[in-house]
Amino acid sequence: MTMALIIPEFLTVTLGFAVFLLGARLNAQVEILRRFNIPEPVTGGLLAALVVLVIYLGFGRAVEFEMASRDFFLVLFFAGIGLNARLSDLIAGGKPLLILLVLTLMTIIAQNIIGAAGAVLFGYPAQAGVLFGSASLIGGHGTAIAWAPDVAAATGLAGATELGVAVATLGLVLAALVGGPVARILITRNNLAPARPDEGATVGLPDEDRAPAAQIDHLSLMRVMLYLNLAIILGYAGSALIEAAGLKLPLFVPCLIAGILIANIRSFMFPKAAAVSRTPALALVSEFSLGAFLAMSLMALQLWTIAELGLAIVVIMTAQTSFAVAFVLYVLFPMLGSGYRAAVLAAGFGGFALGATPTAIANMTAVTKRYGPSPIAFVVLPLVSAFFVDIANAIVIQMIVNF
Repeated sequence: MTMALIIPEFLTVTLGFAVFLLGARLNAQVEILRRFNIPEPVTGGLLAALVVLVIYLGFGRAVEFEMASRDFFLVLFFAGIGLNARLSDLIAGGKPLLILLVLTLMTIIAQNIIGAAGAVLFGYPAQAGVLFGSASLIGGHGTAIAWAPDVAAATGLAGATELGVAVATLGLVLAALVGGPVARILITRNNLAPARPDEGATVGLPDEDRAPAAQIDHLSLMRVMLYLNLAIILGYAGSALIEAAGLKLPLFVPCLIAGILIANIRSFMFPKAAAVSRTPALALVSEFSLGAFLAMSLMALQLWTIAELGLAIVVIMTAQTSFAVAFVLYVLFPMLGSGYRAAVLAAGFGGFALGATPTAIANMTAVTKRYGPSPIAFVVLPLVSAFFVDIANAIVIQMIVNF
């Protein structure tokens, strides 16, 4: 029987910081990681996950991390994305938002077709295809765990939860690795650059373009944290109202929306007040929060769950990854206009189609840090990947499980 080694909350956060800094150091020294836009927390997080795997295989101890603080970093990050959003960005993002909605639905359906075909090929019930498909991939760990009991009840499949978690884990790893290279191919092949390279201090700003440290002081940081906290408070209130209405959305979605409302109401009513949106302080807090969240998420991956599925998961996930890359290159990128923003969204879409919204944002951050800003991409994609996808995914999964 495997014994669990529980890592307490404070130590988890400390290790997360160390893992991120390790990734940043490795990225600075290994040119191929920079060339293919591998995010710093991905480099460090996956290396830490391999260490956890060695501990499991060598000592029979499953390392488990207490992760409540990790989720706070995620909420803080998306509140910051909201505060950075201008009304003009939202208006300009209307068309790509609609296109992404359609493409997301197409991806959900395609993933489940591939998953069902693979499940039947390897002797699983056809309905288990959702666990090899959108429930675990575009849905992530939470959706896989939520739907696994329904799949088990409909098919009698033992270990449905373990299957969904394993697929979601491998999907997260693949999502973190494919987004950056895909964007690099598109940007270099088409000689792309930002339409407006002077966007201000947004998430993912190239290091050489960052504002001097003198522009970030204790007052600017305190101001940013105040507005972030206000957005989170309103986000909690909005989440309670959404839940009371019978809907279920991740907490970061209402926090993102609250940030958008606060930023635009503030700029309209108090135009001469000290700025918060597009400031170096907000960019700093946002990138710090995302880096900490993703480093902790990846270092906590239990990679041994993947090996237990053997050939089936290798074949099916190869097919899913090939589809995602081809879909992004030959469908999504042209439909979004074949410009720089489309390339950034391609990196993000590859991240969330196989993994999760934070992975998508990390992919886009790595790309924009190298090539230049794309603020609209950071508003549009989270609205699709966090809001629409849960609703559409639930409808499709329910139809397949009940078939």
